[in-house]
Amino acid sequence: MSQFQPEKPGVIIIEGHVQGLSNTRALGIEGIPVIVIDTRSCIARYSKFCDKFFICPPFIEQRFVSFLIDLCLKEGLKDWLLLPSNDHAVYNISKNKEILSKYYKIITPSIDIIEKIYNKENLLKIAQSIGIPTPTSYFNPALISEFNLNIRFPLITRGKFGLSFYKKTHHKAYISKDSDLFKSHLKEIENCQALDIAFTQEFIPFDGSNRTISFTAFCIEGKVKTYWMGRKLRDHPYQFGTATFSESIYEGQLLENSKLLLQELNYTGVCEVEFLKDPRDNEYKIIEINARTWLWVGLANACGVNYAKMIYDFVNHHEMNYPGTYETGKYWINPLSDTAFAVLGMLHGKIKPITYFSSLVKGNKVNALFVRGDLKPGFAYLFSILSFLNIR
Repeated sequence: MSQFQPEKPGVIIIEGHVQGLSNTRALGIEGIPVIVIDTRSCIARYSKFCDKFFICPPFIEQRFVSFLIDLCLKEGLKDWLLLPSNDHAVYNISKNKEILSKYYKIITPSIDIIEKIYNKENLLKIAQSIGIPTPTSYFNPALISEFNLNIRFPLITRGKFGLSFYKKTHHKAYISKDSDLFKSHLKEIENCQALDIAFTQEFIPFDGSNRTISFTAFCIEGKVKTYWMGRKLRDHPYQFGTATFSESIYEGQLLENSKLLLQELNYTGVCEVEFLKDPRDNEYKIIEINARTWLWVGLANACGVNYAKMIYDFVNHHEMNYPGTYETGKYWINPLSDTAFAVLGMLHGKIKPITYFSSLVKGNKVNALFVRGDLKPGFAYLFSILSFLNIR
């Protein structure tokens, strides 16, 4: 039996990158025990709020489920909360929820709900059925290649299951400016996997201001109990990638549509619903849902919405505190990745230097990596970059 015997059940953070680090800190500062697991070394393991760290099998494999069960038995973690930060982990936990619930507390939705969310074809069709705007979508790219449809270029082709698509193609998306390039992209995808795992949409034009907006919420059986919204200001890859700099905002047009969709899904837990405004009709169109917290969840926490603590209190039947408001006008930055990709953006003419440098002096900024009293994770992130570049 392990000597690690906290007085109360804690939380297992699954994947300890930037998101996992934010959740580790958000829970640890509340005095909640935290264990981090990942498929390799990660920055969250170096946080002073991480009590233990374990290397685990790939999240998508069945032996990951066996690992979780063995970990519970060996470490005495009965009734600890599983808090995944990775889509493969979400899917695997959901698929094996019945057996894992004998050992852990789980808020991850059942597999029937996850299938509606993570298969983007299912999600978009549900949204369309209840009148929520979506980009014009074609779920059979091969049919489009025959050009029997009246389509508008450019087109964007992505995976119905985003993370699996990226791992096989090494692309989050393909943007095709004309028919020849579109056909070339389809052939490239087919060389990696079957084409029916992809879908194609009309690409929403970028006018310089229509950045991706995240509506996030904690729900119980489809009812939104609290919410928070944020907007990406810089990301990588440029325009539809991972956030490096973002802000806390409020956009009233997203609230009712998000409530309608989450009610239709009968969703319980925390989720992130991504929208993008189409300048051609000024409608916010749904892009995807993440059935978990997201990369820059630390900004929501800094604005007064601590989702990780909320999940913990809910599964442990504690008295719940649902914030009615949150602070806007705060900013979140990953200082290392934002600097690197902003320099590349400026070199390629995609980011104006004055825009970048003026953003650095904005107040109310949340640092994703370096927090006073818990600096080691930030230096671990820096060291991993230097090691990757073979800088000694």
